[in-house]
Amino acid sequence: MATDLKILDHNKKVWDKLSEKGYIWTVPVDSQTVEKAGNGEWTIFATPTIPIPKNWFPESFKGIKLLGLASGGGQQCPVFAALGADVTVFDNSPAQLDADRMVAERENLSMSYAEGDMADLSVFADNTFDLIFHPVSNSFIPDVNPVWREAFRVLKPGGILISGFTNPLTYLFDENELRQGIMQVKHKLPFYGDQHLKEEELNNLSEKAFALEYSHTLEDQIGGQMKAGFVLTGMFEDKEPDDLLSEYTSVYIATRALKPASA
Repeated sequence: MATDLKILDHNKKVWDKLSEKGYIWTVPVDSQTVEKAGNGEWTIFATPTIPIPKNWFPESFKGIKLLGLASGGGQQCPVFAALGADVTVFDNSPAQLDADRMVAERENLSMSYAEGDMADLSVFADNTFDLIFHPVSNSFIPDVNPVWREAFRVLKPGGILISGFTNPLTYLFDENELRQGIMQVKHKLPFYGDQHLKEEELNNLSEKAFALEYSHTLEDQIGGQMKAGFVLTGMFEDKEPDDLLSEYTSVYIATRALKPASA
C-alpha cells in the first residue's frame, strides 16, 4: 500500500530544505572517498557510527544490481558505484537525488535515479536486484510493512536486504527536550507524527524543516521482514553521537536479511 500523498509531499519538501541547509545526511561524499572505494578501500554506514560489516556484502560488487532504497544524498550509492555495482538510487526527495547526480557527474560514475515512495516500488519488475541498501529512513512513513514486501518482490532469489532503522523507544521522548537535557516520557507508542502533534505544531513543521516521523514496533521492523519472507542473518545496534538518550541505550538497529534462493 502506497504512503499517503500528503505525508510524502510534506517530507519531500522538508528533505529538499535539509539538503539546502547541508544536514549531515545530505552532504555528498568527497572525491577522495570515491577514489579510495575504486581502490578497494571503503566503509558503508546504514546507521550513524558503526560501519556495515563487509561480510554482509557480496565478495565482489562487479555486476551486482543494487537498489539504494530511500538512500539519496550522494553518500552511499556513489561508493557502491565506484566499487563496480550497477546502482539505482530511489528517493522521495529530488534534492537528495540531485546530490547523487552531482557526485556521479563529478566522478564519472554511472548510476540510475528514480523518485518515489519507498513503500511502492512498482516501477521495478519482480526479481530485479541482487542487493537492496536501505539506511535509516522508514521512520518517515506510517507503515513499514509495504516496504519489506516490495523489497522482497524486487529482490532476486538469494538477494540481500541491508537495513538501518530507529529504535522505537526514542519516540517516547520529545526530541527538542532531549536536546535541552530533559528526559521525560511524553508520547505513547507507536508514535504518529501527524496525530500526536497539535495543529499549530503541524503547521510549523514544514517551515522549520521538520519531517513527519513515525515509530514502528520491532514486531514490524524485524518481524515484518520475516513476515515478508526474509530470513534474518545479521543484526547490530548503534548509538547517536552526542545524544542524551544514547548514554542509556542504543537508538538505532541494523539488520541483514536474505530472500531465500528457493523463493
